Amino acid sequence: MFIIHALDSLYHALLFHMRIFYTTRGNRNRAPHKGPIYIMLSSCLFTACWPYLLIVFSLYLLSGSVQAQTPSRDFQESQSEYSARMKWWSEARFGLLIHWGLYSIPAGEWKGQTGYGEWIRHTAHIPVEEYEKFLAQFNPIKFNADTWVRAAKDAGMKYIVITSKHHDGFCLFDSKFTEFDVMSTPFKRDILKELADACRKNGMKLCFYHSIMDWHHPDYLPRRQWETARTSEGADFERFVQYVKDELKELLTNYGDIGVLWFDGNWESTWSNDRGRDLYNYVRSLQPNIIINNRVGQPPPSESGVGFREVGIVGDYGTPEQEIPATGLPGKYWETCMTMNDHWGFNRRDSAWKSTGELIKDLADIASKGGNFLLNVGPTPEGLFPQASIDRLHAVGRWMNVNGEAIYGTSASPFDKLEWGRCTQKPIAGGTRLYLHVFKWPLDGKLILHGIANSPKQSYLLSGPNKHACTVSRDEDGLVVNLPARAPDTINTVAVLDIVGSPDVTEPPLIWSDHEIFIDTADVLVRDARVSLVRQNPNVGFRYTLDGSPPTINSALFQDRIQLARTTAIRARCFRDGKAVSGEAAATFTKVTLRPSAVVEDLVPGIQYKYYEGDWDSLPDYGKLKPVREDTLSNIALSRRNREEYFGFTFTGFIRLPQDDVYEFFASSDDGSRLYIDDSLIVDNDGLHAMSEKSGVAPLAAGLHALRVTFFQKGGDVDLKVGYASRNISKRPLPAAALFHRGAN
Repeated sequence: MFIIHALDSLYHALLFHMRIFYTTRGNRNRAPHKGPIYIMLSSCLFTACWPYLLIVFSLYLLSGSVQAQTPSRDFQESQSEYSARMKWWSEARFGLLIHWGLYSIPAGEWKGQTGYGEWIRHTAHIPVEEYEKFLAQFNPIKFNADTWVRAAKDAGMKYIVITSKHHDGFCLFDSKFTEFDVMSTPFKRDILKELADACRKNGMKLCFYHSIMDWHHPDYLPRRQWETARTSEGADFERFVQYVKDELKELLTNYGDIGVLWFDGNWESTWSNDRGRDLYNYVRSLQPNIIINNRVGQPPPSESGVGFREVGIVGDYGTPEQEIPATGLPGKYWETCMTMNDHWGFNRRDSAWKSTGELIKDLADIASKGGNFLLNVGPTPEGLFPQASIDRLHAVGRWMNVNGEAIYGTSASPFDKLEWGRCTQKPIAGGTRLYLHVFKWPLDGKLILHGIANSPKQSYLLSGPNKHACTVSRDEDGLVVNLPARAPDTINTVAVLDIVGSPDVTEPPLIWSDHEIFIDTADVLVRDARVSLVRQNPNVGFRYTLDGSPPTINSALFQDRIQLARTTAIRARCFRDGKAVSGEAAATFTKVTLRPSAVVEDLVPGIQYKYYEGDWDSLPDYGKLKPVREDTLSNIALSRRNREEYFGFTFTGFIRLPQDDVYEFFASSDDGSRLYIDDSLIVDNDGLHAMSEKSGVAPLAAGLHALRVTFFQKGGDVDLKVGYASRNISKRPLPAAALFHRGAN
C-alpha cells in the first residue's frame, strides 16, 4: 500500500515537472519551445495512461525489490583473468590523450595572464555564469574525427583517451542529464559519436577520460574556496554521484566497446575509496572487459600516484603523471601520461615543446620498464591539433614504422641499467629476442651487454634497407655486438639480439651505505642488486678493491661489511666459479667535516614567514619582491595564504639539532620548493610539477643552524611538507619544538 501512495505522489510530481520541463527545455537550441497546447495534450495523455502505468510499475517494483536492495557485486577475478583483460592494453604500449573542451577557447589567456590551461576556470577564478558564456563560442568547424584518428594511427598509437568530461563539467557528448554539453553549443554535433565511428573504421581503441570532480554541477561538493558568492545550500552529493553514474551509463551504452575508463579529479574529501570501488563495480557491470585506472578511488599513498590493486586501493593500473618511474613498477601495469609542452589543454603561447628525440627516447624508456606511454595533445578551438603536435606525431610515426616491433608486445628489460640506452624483449621459439635501443652509439662500434650468460643466436639492425647483420662475441661476463661505424638513426637505432633461452643476467653488485658522505667512520655493504642480502645466490661472491684498481678473482671477498675511516673509492664485481659474471659497480664515500652550529641570542619559538603573490614558473628572487604579509608561525605551513594559486612563501629561522650527524632533509611540494641550511642549498625541488619529493644531506654539528625554505604555487593542487632524518631520527616532519627565530629587539 505504501508503494501505491508513493507512486500516486510521484504522479503529481511528474506531472508538475513535465510542465516545467516543456517550458524550459527549449533554451537548449536543439528543440523548439513547447507551447501551452502541447503541454495540455501531453498532460492529458499522461493522466489517461497513469492508472495502467501505476499497476505495471507497482508489480515491477515488488518483483524486483529484493534485487534492488542487493549491492553490486565486487568484480573478483583470477590473476589469469586479469592478465587476459589487460592483454590488448599491455601489448599496445602507446596511446594518445586528448584534452579538449571549453577551455580551448581562451587558449590559456585571461585578463592579461597567459599561463593558463584546462584548469583556467579554477585558476583564473572565473565565475560559473561567466564561464558558461564559452558555450556560445564553441564551434570547432574544422574538427574531423577521421583526421584525428589517422594522426594517432600514423604515429603508431593503438588507443585514444579523450576527455568526455573534464573538471569544468563540460561534456563533449550528447547527454540527456545536463545542458552543459556540446549540444548546447553552436556546433551541435556529438564529438564522441563521430570519434567512436572513426576509431571503429580505423581499428583504434576508444577510451574515455571522465572527471569525478565537477566545478559546474550544482550538487558537487566542495565548492572552490574562492567561490564565495556561489552557495552550496541545497547541494546533494548523493544526487551528484547518481549523475556521474547516469552519464557513465550513456558513455558505456551509446558508443560501443570502450577500452579504458580513465578517471581523474578523485582527490577531494567528498570522494572515498568506498565510492571508488562502487563506481568501479558499476562501470564493469556495464562493460565487464573494460579497464579502469587507479584514479577511481582516493589517491594512493604513493606521491607519484602509482599504487593500485592493493589493500584499500581501487583500479587496474597505475598512472604516474609527467614522470617515468626510475625502475618502472615491476610486476604491475602502469602508464605514464605526459604533455608535449607545458599544458594539457591548448595554450597558444606555450612554446616549450619537447623535441622529437626526447619523445622517442621516452617511449623506449617507458617500454623498457614495462609501461605504456600516453602522450597528450590539446586541440585548438577550431578542432585542429596544433602544428607542433602534428610535426612530433609524424616524426614519432616515422620511427615507429621502422622500429614498432621493438615497442609493441614487448616486456621490460632484463637489465637494470644500460649506459648506452634501453632494452625491450619478447619470447621467440627456443629463446628470447632482445631489442637494444642505442641512444649513445659506441665510438669503437662495440656494444657491450654485461652480465648475460646466454649464448647468442643472431643479431641485426632494424634500421636500414638491408637490416645490417652484426657479429656477436663474448668478453668475460658480457656479449659484444659489433655495430657499423655510423648509427642509421642518431636518436635511437634498434639492434636485435636473439639469445638461447630466457635471459640469464647477473647485475653488478650494489654498494650501499647510509649516505655518500660521513663524519668519523662509515659502514659499507656490498650486496646483490636485485635481492636482499639474505636471499643472494650462494654461488656468487662479491670481490672488491679500495685502491681504484679493477676487482679480480684475487681481490678481497666481501664478508660482512667494509668499515671506512677516510675518503675511499670502492669497486666491486660478481664472480662465480672463478669467473666474472657481472659488470663493475663503483662508489665513492667522502669523509667530511661538520658544519659548526651558531650561537644566537634572543631566540623565541616559531618561524618567520613572508607571503607573496605573483605568477611564476619557477622560484623567483624573493629578495627583490615586496611581501603582501609577514609574521610568524609555529611551524612551516601554507595556512596564511589569501588564495589557492599564484602565491609564494619564504620561511626563515633556526633549527636546533640534537647531535653531531649527517642529516637528510626532505621537501615535498606542489609546485616548487627549496631548502637551505646555513645559506647552502640542500634540497632543490623547484619548477612546475605535481606533488613530488626531493632530498639532500648535510653534516651538521649539534645546536642551532639557519633554516630557510622557499615555495611557490602556480595552479592545481597546493601542498608543502618539510621533514628530516638522521641515524637516530626516523624520517619525520620538522618538529615545532626545534624551530626558532630572532625575537623583536
